[in-house]
Amino acid sequence: MTSSPKSMMHFKKGLGWKACYDEERNLYTAQTSWRGDYHLYEINAEIYHQLGEPGVDSDKLIHSGRHLYYSEDSPIGPPTDMVIDEKFADLCPWANIQTSGNVMPKELTDIAVNLWENEATREQRKKQNEKKE
Repeated sequence: MTSSPKSMMHFKKGLGWKACYDEERNLYTAQTSWRGDYHLYEINAEIYHQLGEPGVDSDKLIHSGRHLYYSEDSPIGPPTDMVIDEKFADLCPWANIQTSGNVMPKELTDIAVNLWENEATREQRKKQNEKKE
């Protein structure tokens, strides 16, 4: 684990993932990246502390957190970004965010979140949409 005294951010890294604990905001976030897929998640302390431990599937643990952002650049379709939480960049200022510039429309993102995301992600997306109404 590495830390930066100036920002009070602590990091863990592994193959295809990086996680951050922002001590000032008491916030845990993580990114995963593999073969053109890039994800940002908000995770909890329990997940953070297990990352990188022997026998732990860190990628699976991170993906159990609240999904914030997704970018895909695969050979089967055009590069696409899905903004699940509009505050993703503020939540993860440490991340080198992969972006294609082709952002999925809000309506399609809502459908994708409702079909494939976990409860925490669906609830946050619902709250975000209610604030806009």
